[in-house]
Amino acid sequence: MKLNNENILDDELDSEVFDNIVELVVEDIFEGERIDKYLSLRLLEYSRSYLKGLIDEGRVLVAKKAVKSSFKVSKGMVVTVNIPPMKEVEIVPEDIPLDILYEDEDVILINKPKGMVVHPAAGHFTGTLVNALMHHCKNNLSGINGELRPGIVHRIDMDTTGVIVVCKNDISHRIIASQLKEHSIKRKYQAIVYGTFKEEGGTVEGAIGRSKSDRKKMAITVDGKPAITHYKLIRNFTSPNGNNFAHIECELETGRTHQIRVHMTSIGHPLLGDEVYGVAKNPFKLQGQALHAEMLGFIHPKTGEYMEFHAPLPEYFTKLLDKLGN
Repeated sequence: MKLNNENILDDELDSEVFDNIVELVVEDIFEGERIDKYLSLRLLEYSRSYLKGLIDEGRVLVAKKAVKSSFKVSKGMVVTVNIPPMKEVEIVPEDIPLDILYEDEDVILINKPKGMVVHPAAGHFTGTLVNALMHHCKNNLSGINGELRPGIVHRIDMDTTGVIVVCKNDISHRIIASQLKEHSIKRKYQAIVYGTFKEEGGTVEGAIGRSKSDRKKMAITVDGKPAITHYKLIRNFTSPNGNNFAHIECELETGRTHQIRVHMTSIGHPLLGDEVYGVAKNPFKLQGQALHAEMLGFIHPKTGEYMEFHAPLPEYFTKLLDKLGN
């Protein structure tokens, strides 16, 4: 899998895959781990079953010798993975309804629903926002981020709802991407978090990078990318049984992967429904975190005018607020 140097997707996770050969040096936190599990934690773009298949085919080497899935790695060991060329995957346009907030010949603003993946990836080649956009926009999508991500300049998580901007041509893509890089795009989210606040708001500042203890998670790290989140209390919810929550607004200065989820957890207020960074089980049986991208504002790439778009709170969110308020 070759990296595409033209790829300027906002906050794209760094890949360790170059020219189909991957060399990994085992860190001390993985000491004694089975090699199939180790690879699944390091090469997140591939499934564990796919990586196990590479091991079975003799494509995973330690000291130039093929190993079995049960082989255990140790600190400092060099693991070489020979990844075969990716088979071309045809991304099929699908007639999936879109909640379009705005559209012109340069950009389209979508209110993404819960559970929809933004672009195709391993395990999700159908039903994505890209599949729907390819049907709606035909060939009118930017090509900078490759065939799997036409038009996509930034992302929101599968279980996060709300506004996302998609570009219809490369010029618009580059202009919007530069605004994202300069942090001039305005992004406001609404969230429901555990615990109540005494203060009316605040700022969380902490660089975000890959977690040293769990490679599938992000964390505040010394060598991470700078990240700043401003939050404002909308309403506290208290109950006699001690299950207290708060409805907050978060404004991003930066757009790191899982930024709000990591930052709010770091100050003791994980998002309700977030089983990755918060409480494993929540009392409302939510599908993922209660997080909604409510507002997106940017300078239009052609007109130069500032435009701002708002997505109404989804039904599950408003019902949850009603439950908490009673």
